[in-house]
Amino acid sequence: MTPILTFHGAAECVTGSCMLLETDQGRFLIDCGMFQGPKTLKALNYEPFPFDASSIDAVFLTHAHIDHSGLLPKLVRAGYRGPIHATRGTRDLCEVMLADSAEIQESEVSQLNRRNARRNIKVVEPIYTTADVDPTLRLFETVKFREPFQPKPGLEVTYWPAGHLLGAASIEMKVEADGEEIRLLFSGDLGSGRQPFLPTPDGPTGVDHVVLESTYGDRERIDPDLDARREALAEELRLAKAAGGPLLMPTFAVGRAQELILDLLAVMEAWPELAGEIFLDSPLAIEATDVFLRRGWNPDTGDNPYESLRHAGRLHHLMRPWESDGLERLRDWHVVLAGSGMCDAGRIRRHLKRLLWRKETTVLITGFQAAGTLGRFLLEGRSTIRIQGEDIHVGARIRSLDSYSGHADATGLVSWLEARKPVGGHVLLDHGEPDAVSVLAARLGAAGYRTRSPEIDQAFALSKAGVEPVRAGSGRIAPGQAARPDWHNDRAAFLVSLNETLQALPTDVERTALLERLAGGLSAPGRAGRPGPAPATD
Repeated sequence: MTPILTFHGAAECVTGSCMLLETDQGRFLIDCGMFQGPKTLKALNYEPFPFDASSIDAVFLTHAHIDHSGLLPKLVRAGYRGPIHATRGTRDLCEVMLADSAEIQESEVSQLNRRNARRNIKVVEPIYTTADVDPTLRLFETVKFREPFQPKPGLEVTYWPAGHLLGAASIEMKVEADGEEIRLLFSGDLGSGRQPFLPTPDGPTGVDHVVLESTYGDRERIDPDLDARREALAEELRLAKAAGGPLLMPTFAVGRAQELILDLLAVMEAWPELAGEIFLDSPLAIEATDVFLRRGWNPDTGDNPYESLRHAGRLHHLMRPWESDGLERLRDWHVVLAGSGMCDAGRIRRHLKRLLWRKETTVLITGFQAAGTLGRFLLEGRSTIRIQGEDIHVGARIRSLDSYSGHADATGLVSWLEARKPVGGHVLLDHGEPDAVSVLAARLGAAGYRTRSPEIDQAFALSKAGVEPVRAGSGRIAPGQAARPDWHNDRAAFLVSLNETLQALPTDVERTALLERLAGGLSAPGRAGRPGPAPATD
């Protein structure tokens, strides 16, 4: 048969990575990630898979981040029993990340259902529970970089270092089809090659088709060397301390948190006047740090750069919720790192509710913020945001540093692709918002590459010479919706604006008149009883 590649996630957006490859050798998934961002997009996590989970023969996992691995327990819950191929670092990180994800599902769905009960809305079931994690972990089979293996006759697979995260890989597949060999390369998430604690991205040459991530396909970043990066961080600490503190850092728990702590400790040693206590308020980041200590050996540098985290006197791990609550009593200069990195879940929301209105607070954002996330709204300069139905005035200083990104910029993506030449067929651009994809596509087109930009659920037939669309998207989500705020975001913005307008009116008579005009434009609402989408920040 002609191989068919279908993009069931990370098309038109940067989350939910999941591709289905159908060949004579079987049906294979490359990644099985969770959607993040607007509620409309996250609702897809609750829907059935657009394929039969029990029909999948193997999963090939690029890395452990939840947007690439987060629906693996759901896949197993739905009947999958095949192997999950991954590097040892990815497997060990998934052990802590999937357990944490399951606990979040259970906790947040429980809270949502209590709110729904008061609203007479039907209960929501978790996507999966902690009971689904161990059966998933038992399916993992570890692989080594640069060592080809044959999961099925006629299929050869090789993992290459991607330099994005501990254990992160690009995946090469050689598929026999119609008497010829087709060589595919899935980039996964690519590092810049200039990250101080990660290996340089690598890969094969002379492939037929490349699936290339495009997160930063429309922008250039300056990745400073380690000393310059720490100097930039020191300046942010200096300004945050001068503002009165504290410094609140939303952080991705796996990879980013560990790098930030290494740099914070180094800055405080080099500039003693900036020294203060560092609180890591993320059980996942704390557990992941143990994995980095075990598996963080960098072959490019010949050491494990995370060793200094083993005995760091200024670093305090907050595992229990009541330990997190104790930060409310602190008045001295200090730094708090808490998940999630896009401010959409986890303990960071509690800290934002507590600190965001205070002008002496600084919020420092160090990672990509997807459309429709609270972190994106903060970077866009919103003066008021809603967290769990509560309006919060933004009085804090909102700052950003992009030198910590684990993704290559546009030049880095093109350079990595150039090193894979010759590419005989197409470059399919995924894992990027539409503007990033279109800019990168134009740049690659000018360089002589043939590109395709898949939509969610779109399928392509693969031959050695090229790829052709054979099936449009299924309509699980409207074209373009994945990368823009949805009606839930519009509702939250409207409620913020309404409250501000009502407060600004001089009399109750005018407030009542405004409400009556708005009420007149509403039809009588029915009581929908369908389950809601994934719990998320309003």
